[in-house]
Amino acid sequence: MEDILKIMEVLPHRYPFLLVDRILEIDIENLKIKALKNVTINEPFFIGHFPGNPVMPGVLIIEAMAQVGAYLMLKKAGIEDGIVLFASIEEAKFRKPVVPGDQIIFEVEGINIKKSMGKIKAVAKVDDQVVCEAILMAAVKKK
Repeated sequence: MEDILKIMEVLPHRYPFLLVDRILEIDIENLKIKALKNVTINEPFFIGHFPGNPVMPGVLIIEAMAQVGAYLMLKKAGIEDGIVLFASIEEAKFRKPVVPGDQIIFEVEGINIKKSMGKIKAVAKVDDQVVCEAILMAAVKKK
């Protein structure tokens, strides 16, 4: 398990855009990682999305999945000072809304991760129910 301080050592994201609170499991050899995000009413996006009916934007769920994948990719590549940039998003599906009080569990598996590119399959779950899934591709570069 890796806490927010460890995450911030690897990912360049910071508040309000760091969307991962904890790494629960990581298996670099088998290209698997599991992480969580606690969704609170204090998230800045809830001010406008939507007043009186707060729903986490789907694009931010995808971003959170990508951050978990980026963590795995950077650890796999052994790069401590890197950035992971989106290359593509495929087969994104949103199953249920995510609301304040939810805890999202991200399960990410590397499909093909090399030193400079990676493709992952990501699933986001709340209470063991899939809320979002996608296949993401990204490029790894040093800062």
